[in-house]
Amino acid sequence: MENIQSLLPFLLMFVVIYFFMIRPQQKRAKQEKEFESNLKIGDRIITKSGIHGKVAELSEGTVVVETMAGKIKMERSAISMELSAKLVEKK
Repeated sequence: MENIQSLLPFLLMFVVIYFFMIRPQQKRAKQEKEFESNLKIGDRIITKSGIHGKVAELSEGTVVVETMAGKIKMERSAISMELSAKLVEKK
């Protein structure tokens, strides 16, 4: 009985960490993957580095973004889900 009582605080701490840190992080990663897979040609986006553009071409893991300066090929993961969502809201 004493062993269970001594492990209870650690177990409780793990449960709290899981529900407040690990689980939300997994949920966010899933949302980002879904966002990346739902990109389509013509979508206006903002990259994580702040480049504004429009999707011109799509392939398996990359995307070609048309900007004012020309076309840039980049990874899909470089597109910011939050910033792109704010851009769509401004319309």
